[in-house]
Amino acid sequence: MKRHGNLYPQIIEFENILAAARKAQKGKRFRENVLAFNYNLEGELAKLQKELVENTYQPGKYRTFYIKEPKSRMISAAPYRDRVVHHALCNIITPIIEPTFIADSYANRVGFGTHRALHRFIKFARSSKYVLQCDIQKYFPSIDHEMLKTLLRRKIKCPETLWLIDTIINNSNEQLPVVEYFDGDDLLTPLQKRRGLPVGNLTSQFFANVYLNSFDHFVKEELKVKKYLRYVDDFALFSDDWGFLAQARLAIEEYLAQLRVKIHPIKSQLFETKHGANFLGFRILSDRIRVRTENLRRAKRRLKKMQSHYTQGKISLEKVSQSIQSWFAHLEHGDTWQLRQQIFTSLAWTRV
Repeated sequence: MKRHGNLYPQIIEFENILAAARKAQKGKRFRENVLAFNYNLEGELAKLQKELVENTYQPGKYRTFYIKEPKSRMISAAPYRDRVVHHALCNIITPIIEPTFIADSYANRVGFGTHRALHRFIKFARSSKYVLQCDIQKYFPSIDHEMLKTLLRRKIKCPETLWLIDTIINNSNEQLPVVEYFDGDDLLTPLQKRRGLPVGNLTSQFFANVYLNSFDHFVKEELKVKKYLRYVDDFALFSDDWGFLAQARLAIEEYLAQLRVKIHPIKSQLFETKHGANFLGFRILSDRIRVRTENLRRAKRRLKKMQSHYTQGKISLEKVSQSIQSWFAHLEHGDTWQLRQQIFTSLAWTRV
């Protein structure tokens, strides 16, 4: 496997850092921290470049908060200048590692995404009798730092780039605790290992794909699964042979143990596709595609909140229109015409 060197000069080029800043501010230009940074943009970028050149750059402190969609998740927001560095790094290393990903790995990749993954899942489900559907238990909090660094070193040999990668990984804030034991562990092993990546980082999203990349190849090339896809830590294998998938599950559990992660014991199931499968907010049946009940409830709550904010003058009609159009575009991937009409007509968009 080819390992790439001499990447750091490309990362620290002013033009690359400027391009990174433009990406980092996309959709966030009018936030207070972004406005403050952009007030003296050239000076801030020059200062950041100097720290990177001299290897004195150190990430700042994360701001953490929790969201519930539907389960509670801790989100970590890095300071804006750190997000610029994340983009500067990914601008250079993504084109090197991206070609090693399988075609059916969909999350956090340009030109891929939820809708393409959904269509692929539907195609596989409707042409197969069985599905083994799994997700990894507490995936981001479980990612082992040393294991991740080892995997990245299979493709990158540039010492300064590896220094920057290690600096970002080492600065990961404490995630939700995970105590799991694997073969060879003693009582203290899970407590001694550094684990967990902050969900909100661009680098974390990219590293999460790198972490499971060898697993994807194992499923496709060693287990010979023709119909397989993954979206972050959710993955599915399809076949007309129940026994084949049952054996595949055992092999998968054994392989993932080498990465020090486990599939969820309850959510990971092998069943007939005719009963319907949940994926990315939809329920895929043999003759129709429905929106999952919990996703629908959550979306309705968001719409009502947005409606309330609009009637009070807190948000503009343009913002409302963008949000509704975005959500309806998502719903269009299911059999939801009547549902969309019902939802829209049930809301009154009149200001007091």
